[in-house]
Amino acid sequence: MSGALLLPASGGAKISRFSKKAIRFAYHGCANRPFYHIVVMDKKKSHTGFVIEQLGTYDPMANSRGEKLCALNLERVSYWIGEGADISQSCSVLFGLAGLLPIHPRAYMQAWRNRRSSEEGEPAAST
Repeated sequence: MSGALLLPASGGAKISRFSKKAIRFAYHGCANRPFYHIVVMDKKKSHTGFVIEQLGTYDPMANSRGEKLCALNLERVSYWIGEGADISQSCSVLFGLAGLLPIHPRAYMQAWRNRRSSEEGEPAAST
């Protein structure tokens, strides 16, 4: 059964035991309206290629209450981290804020910049 073709319902990509996996964002937004799916893909494939599994979504645009929405399947994220999947920097920042990983230093620096700009009376730049 080692040559069997596995087609996950969420993506349709072949799963190879030997290729390196990565947890990263896949862009699904339009002009001036970003929206991301958090996916597991082969590391060497493009961001628009087939995904192995979708783990969640992230909407970086603040809603009417000023919230940026994120939905994660923490059980599957933990599984893929345990399988040795690499995590992109932007996903590791998000997982740190969700409490799954330690908080990334980039998140500390962004919070420091936001505090400094609010003290000076300038609008905060969001990343």
